Amino acid sequence: MHKVKAKGILSASNGINIYRGCLHGCIYCDSRSDCYQMKHKFEDIEVKENAPELLEKALSSKRKPCMIGTGAMSDPYIPLEKDLRIMRKCLEIIEKYSFGVTVHTKSSSVMRDIDILEKINRKSKSVLQMTLTTADEKLCKILEPNVSTTEERVTTLKEFQKAKIPTVVWLSPFLPFINDTKENIDALLDYCVKSGVKGIICFNIGVTLRNGDREYFYSQLDRFFPGMKERYMRTYGNSYEVLSPNSDYLMKRIENVCQNEGIMFGIDRVFSYLHEYENKYESQNKQLSLFDNI
Repeated sequence: MHKVKAKGILSASNGINIYRGCLHGCIYCDSRSDCYQMKHKFEDIEVKENAPELLEKALSSKRKPCMIGTGAMSDPYIPLEKDLRIMRKCLEIIEKYSFGVTVHTKSSSVMRDIDILEKINRKSKSVLQMTLTTADEKLCKILEPNVSTTEERVTTLKEFQKAKIPTVVWLSPFLPFINDTKENIDALLDYCVKSGVKGIICFNIGVTLRNGDREYFYSQLDRFFPGMKERYMRTYGNSYEVLSPNSDYLMKRIENVCQNEGIMFGIDRVFSYLHEYENKYESQNKQLSLFDNI
């Protein structure tokens, strides 16, 4: 890793990324793409060591609290976070200023900070977003070699349900001819139902490939799935969006299960929920004032 003094930490859409790069080793990772202009090796993590100070300055000067998002580009719970604890410091600042937060990760390490996320959720709203790709643990170790197992992630979802912290699951990506099966998706949906997730995000049954990302992905296909790279090249060429032949059928299946189980579904609907700030103290006071008038 290498440490830097960042100039800013809060994006225009109120997102933060404490780290740049990742050690999870997911073979499909879009963040490897050239378009993100990373000037260092992907596994040489850039650590924004002054992130907490920058965040405190930004939040203390904001007129109104809102939802703060993290994990869009780099997972905040990469192994380095265990010792650096920068994410935890940032959560403490978010709680201090009564902002909401949504955390996107593939790591059960987020359990370390469930105490702070509970405090945030009592005042406003905290949401855990967890990515699930496959119910096959052997395949999981190929697709996401350094990430918590699917079972560990599902256990984490259940613990957050017990803590009454809402959860959203990203079902993605589904790699054509690898994990884009009805059996896999049904198993993941069963996990979601049993974990009491509030919402599911799934853009399509497929994966996106860009320059930088595509080359690494293909090298891993050669390593673990001999002949699969050639099949992708014949089928998709250099397409950005690589859809499963069964995408429409499987997307409809996900939608039907969500409708039957009362799970929020649809990109616009779930994203709107993730961005919607709640002030629970204010809501409680309004309810009490209504009783005062009776």
